[in-house]
Amino acid sequence: MALTDVLTPHRLDAAALPAALALSAEAGWNQVTEDWRIFLDHGAVHGVSDASRLLGTAAILPYSGFGWVSMVLVTAAARGRGVGTLLLRHAIAALTATDQVPVLDATPAGERIYHPLGFRPVFPLMRWRGEAGGAISSAEDLRPIGADDLPAITALDARAFGAMRSDILAGLWRRAPAPAVMLAGGDGFVLARPGRQALQIGPLVAPDEVTARRLLAAALARVSGPVLVDLPTRWDGLARLLQDNGFRQERPFLRMALERREAFGDPDRLFAVAGPELG
Repeated sequence: MALTDVLTPHRLDAAALPAALALSAEAGWNQVTEDWRIFLDHGAVHGVSDASRLLGTAAILPYSGFGWVSMVLVTAAARGRGVGTLLLRHAIAALTATDQVPVLDATPAGERIYHPLGFRPVFPLMRWRGEAGGAISSAEDLRPIGADDLPAITALDARAFGAMRSDILAGLWRRAPAPAVMLAGGDGFVLARPGRQALQIGPLVAPDEVTARRLLAAALARVSGPVLVDLPTRWDGLARLLQDNGFRQERPFLRMALERREAFGDPDRLFAVAGPELG
């Protein structure tokens, strides 16, 4: 009898947070408890367990017209036995049942699993890792984001990303206010969030790459320590900025959507994503 024949995905609650966090830490991922809470508060996390522990998870974040699939994790002892595919199919079914197109950011290993299920490439991304120096930037056309700015940046993000996610963005701003800056004219912004290993910078929304470069440089100047940035690979100018500051390419991702190749939103305005967990 296959392991998946005796496993039934179930919805997790806050009591499962320590076990879920242990799974992402085992995989070497960057999430902290607050990241897992995003899925519990704004979506759902499903898992499978044996008699003693949580074996795997898959999370969904329904947006509007599409929904995010993430945190597909399986503990090492249960890998290669269909657990991840079982959870992935469950997440897909939960979204399609409400007419949400499943979207995700796939690693190369994940891409080989997702493509036969009907996922199609939308655009490639590259994760960059480096160290920020902590020197305060003083660009005159930028200013810190305040609470009153959150409705405006939510609207900018929705135009670029394709859906409103006001509560999620507000949570990112509260968790990392120092690197959160916007254009004085109100047409672009950058947010970040602390992680287990590094600060993740993104989303970054701007009208053009030159402006996006100023926003990214300002965010980097306002923090110190390890930093991750997930860039669409088309933005060569931002990649050069990171490379010139000692960042290195860590791994690629591929944004994919179920039976769809077009991006939701306007990818011409999206210069760094919030991470593969959030889109």
